[in-house]
Amino acid sequence: MKIGVISDTHGVLRPEARRALRGSELILHAGDVGAWEILRDLRQIAPVVAVRGNIDTAGWAKWLHATEIAECAERSLYVLHNIAELDLNPKAAGFAAVIYGHSHKANIEWKNGVLFFNPGSAGPRRFSLPVTVGKIEIVDGELRPEIITLLR
Repeated sequence: MKIGVISDTHGVLRPEARRALRGSELILHAGDVGAWEILRDLRQIAPVVAVRGNIDTAGWAKWLHATEIAECAERSLYVLHNIAELDLNPKAAGFAAVIYGHSHKANIEWKNGVLFFNPGSAGPRRFSLPVTVGKIEIVDGELRPEIITLLR
């Protein structure tokens, strides 16, 4: 299964991000969406699971939850915006991965057999960080994460 992972779009869906996410069977948006049109446009590529970020305060965002669980190829992925708000033990809860955003810094880290994955920021450039998205491929139950740099 191919999962596209995006975060911190802040109302901008770049053509490079659309191209990078093509072929995804599911897209996870880890918050700070910025505009409902972003989710509409992502749904033209694949089904979307999205969470509310700290900037998602407009009326359209009220239906977004702070956390979501995505079931993918018999693996459970926990999605939230700010990793500092993680209030559970993902391994004990049976999650294969924790997907998050907020920092704008792409990160792939394994802790106690659980993938902690931040795709970075796909929206307006922040600080001096590259603009990125992520992909996770699940093959025979194994998670294979990747960061895709859109702009340096």
